[in-house]
Amino acid sequence: MKMTEKEQFETINVFGTGNPNEAFSQYFTGNSFLNPLTNPQETAVFLANVTFEPGCRNNWHIHHAKSGGGQILICTAGEGWYKEEHKPPVSLTAGMVVTIPAGVKHWHGAKKDSWFSHIAIEVPGEDPSNEWCEPVSDEEYSKLAEE
Repeated sequence: MKMTEKEQFETINVFGTGNPNEAFSQYFTGNSFLNPLTNPQETAVFLANVTFEPGCRNNWHIHHAKSGGGQILICTAGEGWYKEEHKPPVSLTAGMVVTIPAGVKHWHGAKKDSWFSHIAIEVPGEDPSNEWCEPVSDEEYSKLAEE
């Protein structure tokens, strides 16, 4: 369900918006927020609720690992986009799960007219790393078909 008003969105964003995602802001177009759900010092799996304001998206990026690794997104509120390189975009809504293998160049974020949240899960792997690539251009983003 599209959510244009932040106050209305907050009532359904059950994992909480958290704080401005300042540590990674250089890898986002628009404002994002981060609410860690697990402590990486206490568990091998890090989970965080990531919230995107309307139109916000992260840069193209790749999760690397010698084995295992990758990312899982569990969509929890609002509407967003997921896009893998050389594949059509996927319209995201609450309840959807996206499995992203290591080595796949992709991006994800909110639709232009909706707040969006997902839980991001870093899949454990051998020597995992994240490579941030170029931003998603306004031209490329504006070409996404609204559903």
